[in-house]
Formats: sequence, structure tokens, C-alpha cells
Amino acid sequence: MKNLPDDHLINHPWLIGGFAIAVVIMLLLDLGVFNKKSHTISNKEALSWTIVWIALSMVFSGVVYWVLDKPYGITDNFAKYQAAYWIEKALSVDNLFVFILVFRFFKIPKEYQHKVLFWGILGALVFRAIFIFAGVELIKLTYVNLPFLGIDPETGSPRQLNVILFVFGIFLIIAGIKSWSSDHDEEDSDLSKNLGVRIVHKLFKVTKSFDGDKFFTVQNGVKMVTPLFVALAVIEITDLVFAVDSIPAIFAIAPDDPFILYTSNIFAILGLRSMYFLLANSMDMFSKLHYGLALILTFIGVKMIIMPYYHFDSSVSLTIIGSVLAISVIWSLISNKQKHHNTKARF
Repeated sequence: MKNLPDDHLINHPWLIGGFAIAVVIMLLLDLGVFNKKSHTISNKEALSWTIVWIALSMVFSGVVYWVLDKPYGITDNFAKYQAAYWIEKALSVDNLFVFILVFRFFKIPKEYQHKVLFWGILGALVFRAIFIFAGVELIKLTYVNLPFLGIDPETGSPRQLNVILFVFGIFLIIAGIKSWSSDHDEEDSDLSKNLGVRIVHKLFKVTKSFDGDKFFTVQNGVKMVTPLFVALAVIEITDLVFAVDSIPAIFAIAPDDPFILYTSNIFAILGLRSMYFLLANSMDMFSKLHYGLALILTFIGVKMIIMPYYHFDSSVSLTIIGSVLAISVIWSLISNKQKHHNTKARF
């Protein structure tokens, strides 16, 4: 495989600018045009926006191939983008289940939920940038030569172990094992002691009533935050917690390429709002997905640990991840169909 020159992105600054402009335009259209007024998101609208975001993500992956791969006769960046995108998309589903619990607990009306998710995901854009770019730099500093393992045939140098990736690998295997035995039947979860709730109550006065779709209100001359703001704080904290799983996972795909990691990650999470409204009305469709996520996390963890000995090609990783996701969704649909059939048979 041909290697890209180190300055391949410097030669294409418009690629970074184009990504930034596309994201800003879509966010302005979303909030300022299509969702200017708070309203309940229908399944049709949610499906339309889900298709739009996935299509935009795939178009950008095509641009990545055309600009960064085709001139060098490779498909490596395209495969890395796709793998990182679908990993983040899959792992984000667990996040969506938590969104459902948050909105139920704080009794957030359906017409206000989109606004909370919009600002929550906007915050995620910033935190993900910090995690990804800082993580890539940290990874660069933590390679250790392992001469007793022999010479790497690709580089001709002693094999190297990356301490951070190795630790991440162990962490992801543990997360995969935990995910296998997890479920989402947590309707009675008490979020009153959540870190986000405690921080908000410590810094602000909180009203128990809503003031339309406002995050802040004034009561008796006192500025207070509404339950919408509390729900937003919980969602932000939740995203930070889930990033502990998803960010290490995508580092296994392209540990030295923050551009590929960040763009694929952002396109994946920008579609979360529309996916949430689909999921809230179609939870059975994903009833077995946590088994697939467990296998994906474990696979990525193992991949990180054995990196000094064996490297999975990006296209192989993409095939494995895509196959596991497809099988888990099909399994969920079959299981749901059998469940409904058995329920009807009883009556």
C-alpha cells in the first residue's frame, strides 16, 4: 500500500474548510429554518433527516476518497472514514437510550426535546475535538520499542507498542463484556443524583416549571434555569461518559489521523437527533443491538492489543463491523416479530 505524504491535508486546506462550512450551514438550516419553532418531531421528519445526514456523510467520504486516496491509487482513508463513522454511529445508539431515560425522568415535552438535543450535540462537537486532537498527540508520544519481538516487516524497524492504545484495548474488552450483559430496561432510573444535576443545582436556582422552550427564566425577579437546562446538563455529561468508549474505539482505526477521526465522528453524532426520534418510537428494532456492540468493542480492543504483532487492514475492520451491525439488527427484527407472534398466540 502506498503511503500518503505527511502534508497531504496541508495541500488541501479547502477540504477542512469545506467540512466546516457544510456543518455550519446544516446546523443553521436545522435550527434557524426547519426547527425555528418548537414542535413534535414526526417519524417521517425524523426519517428524512436521518437519511439526509447519512447521505451527507457518505458524500463526504466520497470526497475523502477522491482527494486523499484516488491520486495515490489507494482506498485507505475512505475505509478508515467509513469504519470510524459506523463504529461511532453504532456506539451512539446506547447514548440514545439514555436520552430517552433523561427526557422521561424530567418529563420534557416532545416539542422541546429537539432543542435540548441540538444544543447537547453542539457541545459534543467541542468536546470531541478536544478528546480526538489531544488523544492523537498523546498517542504519538507513547510508542515504546519492543526489539525482543523482532523487526516489523513493513517498516524495517523494531516492533512498537503504544501504551495508550494497549490500555484502551483492555478497557474496550472490559466494556464489551459489560455491554453483553447490559439491558435498557431502566425506566425507573433516578437521575436526581447525576453529576450534571448536582452541578446545575450548585450553580443555579432551578425552577420546577417550564417556560416554553427556554433554558432560563425569571420568577419573582430571580433568574432561574428550567428543567430543560437540567436535562441539557445531564445529556452533556452523558456524552462525555460515552465518549470514553467511542473515542478509544475509533483510535484503533486511525490513531495518527485526527482529520479522519473528527470528521467521521462529527457526521455520526450530528445525525443523532433524528435517530433519537426514530428510536423512541421503534425501540424493539434495536433490542439485540447491545450484543453486536459488545462484539464490536471486544474486536476493537483485541485489535489494539495485538497491533505490535498483527495489523487489520481498514477494509477488513469495516467488513467485520458492518457485518456484526447488520446481523444484530436483523436478529432484533426477527426476535421482535417472534415476540409479537407469541403474544398474539396467547390470545
